[in-house]
Amino acid sequence: MTTTLNSVIKPRTEDSFAITFAPLSLEEIYAKADDPANGAVVVMSGMVRNQTDGQPVVALEYQAYEPMALRVFYQIAADIRSSWSDVKRVVIYHRTGRLQVGEISVLVAVGCPHRGEAFAACQYAIDTLKHNAPIWKKEWYDGLNGQLSSTWVSINACEQSTP
Repeated sequence: MTTTLNSVIKPRTEDSFAITFAPLSLEEIYAKADDPANGAVVVMSGMVRNQTDGQPVVALEYQAYEPMALRVFYQIAADIRSSWSDVKRVVIYHRTGRLQVGEISVLVAVGCPHRGEAFAACQYAIDTLKHNAPIWKKEWYDGLNGQLSSTWVSINACEQSTP
């Protein structure tokens, strides 16, 4: 699957995408992915964890180039439908701003008649988002003598899985 941003992809009305400062709701995202034809809704919830490589993390701060990030989300949905034609709904929401440990930073949900395709499409969506979307995070660490330190990290540093 190739993701290109040269052409403008229009989102389908049954799908939903957002970059937001507001807290994310599992229930809301699940409801947006639900459809009477679904046999499965797979939801991936990315959360702020309390450590990275053994270093204590106290918060993450996310920034995004929203217009391009949304175009990447639209392309992900189009790619999903090229590989898994039964997919009924694709939902991708990502937060920006400073998030505390335990807060949800990203929710991806895929509704589909069959669980196998729903799992595969959801994994493709999060892996591709992390690889292609212009979203950056700053990791805030509890440093020496109570001093906070931070480092910007591109989220595309992860490996991408292919279907």
